[in-house]
Amino acid sequence: MIKEAGPGRALMARRLFQLYTGLALYGVSMGLMVRADLGLEPWSVLNQGISRHTGLTIGTVTIVSGALILLLWIPLRQRPGLGTVSNVVILGLVMDATMAVTPELASLGARIPLLAFAVVLNGAATGLYISARFGPGPRDGLMTGLHQRTGRPVRLVRTCIEVTVLAVGYLLGGSLGVGTVVYALAIGPLAQFFLRRFAIKDLTAEPSPVVARGGTSPERAILPE
Repeated sequence: MIKEAGPGRALMARRLFQLYTGLALYGVSMGLMVRADLGLEPWSVLNQGISRHTGLTIGTVTIVSGALILLLWIPLRQRPGLGTVSNVVILGLVMDATMAVTPELASLGARIPLLAFAVVLNGAATGLYISARFGPGPRDGLMTGLHQRTGRPVRLVRTCIEVTVLAVGYLLGGSLGVGTVVYALAIGPLAQFFLRRFAIKDLTAEPSPVVARGGTSPERAILPE
């Protein structure tokens, strides 16, 4: 007689499902934003700029940059989790795969809805993978690590990081446009909504891996990937 999975196994299965579904959808959303060609979020602007100078695909650059950022965790004394390592690998692979099956669009009437869909999908993906509580992505960990080491507010650290990568990415030829602004304005409210939507009840009492010390809520600590 096959025994039914206990509550602990069911919870772990749900967490793993949310983690990998969220990361996959996040990669899809990043690829769709590139295809919309109306501007990218800061880290993708940087990765696209590097891609144009190296000949590597933007997904490959995303993987390499994520791995390099993890090295910065060492002096910041951050500990990667399953979600951290998975984030590094999956986002870039899915991003490239999405772009491979999604054609370039010339019509603005098609690119605008695609951008809107991609931003909403990114918010849903963020809520899914962060709620799974398997550790932050490399860029999230960089932000919270700098916050803890410097004592500076999370919002200030996040802003400084994003402005820096956005400026460098733009100078390298990354796509900066209305999509960048739309993403910046929409991702916070969307992530907050989906974090609550996908929260796992049995984990809500635990501190979030994306939350910096001092009680900052996860939706305020998010650094988009």
